[in-house]
Amino acid sequence: MQGKIIKGIAGFYYVYVVESGIYECKAKGIFRKEKKKPLVGDNVEITVLDETARTGNLIQILPRANELIRPAVANVDQAMIIFSMVHPKPNCGLLDRFLIMMERQHVPTIICFNKEDLDEANELEMLYSTYTACGYQVLKTSAEKGEGIDRLREILADKTTVVAGPSGVGKSSLTNLLQAGVHMETGEISKKLGRGKHTTRHSQIIPIDGKTFIVDTPGFSSLDVEQMEKEELKFYFTEFEPYEGTCRFQGCVHVNEPDCAVKQALEEGKISALRYADYKEMFEELKDREKRRY
Repeated sequence: MQGKIIKGIAGFYYVYVVESGIYECKAKGIFRKEKKKPLVGDNVEITVLDETARTGNLIQILPRANELIRPAVANVDQAMIIFSMVHPKPNCGLLDRFLIMMERQHVPTIICFNKEDLDEANELEMLYSTYTACGYQVLKTSAEKGEGIDRLREILADKTTVVAGPSGVGKSSLTNLLQAGVHMETGEISKKLGRGKHTTRHSQIIPIDGKTFIVDTPGFSSLDVEQMEKEELKFYFTEFEPYEGTCRFQGCVHVNEPDCAVKQALEEGKISALRYADYKEMFEELKDREKRRY
């Protein structure tokens, strides 16, 4: 029997099998010998030990399409980062760090701004234009009013999507709306996974239907810049790309060098000052880390 690992905790793996439900499985010792750790998102083969109790053994991990390091999850098609327009307000520094993390791992990312109906400061249009100009797909939703949910459902359909965002942005509300009307045992899944009892501490997959899955990651409030060289950072800011190779100095990092095409584009309003400020902050962080290392 084949299924997908939707949660792994304390040596137990919860495997979702379409039209059969969830089986609590232990991994066979062969994985330890081969030093291969099953991941949330893995497509696996299991043998059933007790159909009534829904228990089994995990006997094989099927080939992975990809494997993310942060969060540790396999077979991901895309990522979505959710921020709310109020309570809490969007943190663009955190958003940019997440985008870089996904760019490094070659995962396409969608940005979702929830609670659009509460945007009294009219910031949403500025954020929308800033990030669409960088090539990102940006969604506006209101879980409260049910706005943008059909479009969200279309974007997630038939894909496995890592969903992240700080606490309080409406991740759970949006997920519940996506699950509404889905013909599956959502109650059983909630019971098996202990959803609703506590904040997510481990990544877990929420099946929306047989082909659509959401990888729910723990709420986060900060992200360290990944272990990378400071000179690498510029390649993850997609809006810099048209100007690469046109600066006066080869290998220009777009910070202090004269005749820099990126800084010229910034002055002309072709690059967002908000994004560039985040770039400089992260660049200095990496620079300080490098100094401490040596």
